[in-house]
Amino acid sequence: MFYNAQPLLFERARELRNNMTEAERVLWEKLNKGQLDVRFKAQHPIHIFIADFYCHKHKLIIEIDGGIHKQQVKYDIGRTAELEKLGLRVIRFSNKEVLTLIEKVVDVIKSSLPLNPLKGT
Repeated sequence: MFYNAQPLLFERARELRNNMTEAERVLWEKLNKGQLDVRFKAQHPIHIFIADFYCHKHKLIIEIDGGIHKQQVKYDIGRTAELEKLGLRVIRFSNKEVLTLIEKVVDVIKSSLPLNPLKGT
């Protein structure tokens, strides 16, 4: 589940969970406590990275990109490629999308989750 993440990464993830950005907090309120009928974890260590949000059941990572990501596009592309090599899917949203279009963001996330015939989602 952690794809060989090292102990220091777990410490850093704990720090990030305790200091979420505004956009991360807004989305976490929608993802937390199984509100989408699946469990997401916030700031989850995976390999050498920390995913903003991760659903193990569907191997789905959700990343929230702030302003810094405009300057690190190549890094983000490489990071996504590395995570995809592990069999994970990555979807990204900007801070602005989360803060101004949260219901649309949630709809995109829902549509990214495979249908579960027992729950209808």
